[in-house]
Amino acid sequence: MPDAVVIGAGPNGLVAANKLVDAGWSVEVLEAQPEPGGAVRSDRGVHPDYVSDVFSAFYPLAAASPVLQELELGKEGLAWSHAPRVLAHPLPDGRCAVLARSAADTAAGLDTFVAGDGAAWLDLCSTWERLSPDILRALFTPFPPIRASLRLAAGLRAAGGLRLARTLLLPVRRLGEESFRGEAGRLLLAGSALHADLGPEAAGSGGFGWLMCMLGQAYGFPVPVGGAGALTAALVRRLERRGGAVRCGERVTEIVVRGGRAVGVRTAGGESVPARRAVLADVSAPALYGELVDAQHLPGRLLKDLGRFQWDSGTFKVDWALNGPVPWTAGQAASAGTVHLADGVDGLTRFAAQLATGRVPDRPFILFGQMSTTDATRSPAGTESAWAYTHLPQRIKGDAGEDGLTGLWDRREEEAMADRMENEVERWAPGFRSRVTARRVLSPRTLESMDANLHEGAINGGTASLHQQLVFRPTPGTGRPETPVKGLYLASASAHPGGGVHGAPGANAADAALSGLGRLRSARAPWSTRARSTRTGSSRVGRNTGEQPPRRRGSGMGAPGGVG
Repeated sequence: MPDAVVIGAGPNGLVAANKLVDAGWSVEVLEAQPEPGGAVRSDRGVHPDYVSDVFSAFYPLAAASPVLQELELGKEGLAWSHAPRVLAHPLPDGRCAVLARSAADTAAGLDTFVAGDGAAWLDLCSTWERLSPDILRALFTPFPPIRASLRLAAGLRAAGGLRLARTLLLPVRRLGEESFRGEAGRLLLAGSALHADLGPEAAGSGGFGWLMCMLGQAYGFPVPVGGAGALTAALVRRLERRGGAVRCGERVTEIVVRGGRAVGVRTAGGESVPARRAVLADVSAPALYGELVDAQHLPGRLLKDLGRFQWDSGTFKVDWALNGPVPWTAGQAASAGTVHLADGVDGLTRFAAQLATGRVPDRPFILFGQMSTTDATRSPAGTESAWAYTHLPQRIKGDAGEDGLTGLWDRREEEAMADRMENEVERWAPGFRSRVTARRVLSPRTLESMDANLHEGAINGGTASLHQQLVFRPTPGTGRPETPVKGLYLASASAHPGGGVHGAPGANAADAALSGLGRLRSARAPWSTRARSTRTGSSRVGRNTGEQPPRRRGSGMGAPGGVG
């Protein structure tokens, strides 16, 4: 009997398992898919000569994460590679906003748009330099991060106090307008905010856009040499070398609870896998509480709050094998790993408004990845392994374009949306389509079928909006990995600090299990103490939210991640 069972071999599940085996626990990881990795996988499915990252690709949060640094994955063969430039946002006139690894180089580029914007950028960088150690401590430690928060509060006071706090809570459009006179700096911030589901007018989107830009400035947007799967392989090798086990093709359908405590799991194949000390679930909060744990073991208030859980936007992704480099009109985009494509901040606002009203955007905001530019091992010399993704409404009510897309995502709709995205790339890189040797289309439902945590293509385990962060994540009064069931811990991106590939939710869950605080935390949890006496079906979870309810099926996939 293992000390712990971990549900899901995504990055968070594998990080949790590694931390537990380091503490001397025996650990068994059960993964529903035929291979580990969750949303951190690569393959040659587009073309045999090209390595493609199936889900997430660039990892600034992994580079910054003390959790992953402590695992010393370099000893397991993991190596990182960087593009010459971090991020580019072309403009219609051929100019390009560029985020470089050097703050001075980024500032110099912004000054070519409007003199003085470079100094404004350096001001934002100086704030990061003062606050980044405490921001990263607060981001990657369990909630509430008391010591880090105290240090961060002191740093905020020294850096301007309430004025700086106001700045970081601004919508990214307003932050850009207050900080820069030219368009380039505004575009870098706003496009970076839309890596999550935060539109230009959303409160807090300014702070998120600033954070992503500063991470790129400080750490780059690195990729694992050889493909995203190299990161997963390193985590698995480390775990197995220390005695842990990963079993793939084992879908967990139930968490067994006796006497208010998680004592094991059952799989789709009918196997019971006991756990001596803990069960850690690298699954979404709706899957954990709406599917895997019987409602009779959960407080009614938690189930009611879960009905208000909000997913982040859906995702539509296309992978390409290109027979040559992308023919960007803006030459500086050719050397960037990540390229943002949108008609200015106004175009981003238009895109976000279409998402908010449930329509498939007619001019999708494109996040474009040039993987061979970043890692030359990904394809033959002179070619490019590329991808792009865009956001979609979780619930599609109509199509702002002319293709009549409904969200059915049959072959016709998939091809029409992929063509729409290619046409958008073609606007910024005339001749792009002529260089496509092969492509793969991954609609929201395809993504979910390959990783159950990616509900309708949601890549962050729930919205990044302020109302579902910190003490509100995944539901009000939570914020920590402990659950109302003793010995059961939430270890996915649905827990603080949320989406991205950094391992913090998994590490926090492992630390909670090791500390033995789960019993105390559960006893003092702010939920109603009255458990439901009958099972609440998944059709009731999500009622009155405008969200599609989670499907009742077992889970076992890892945490999602996009650029992050």
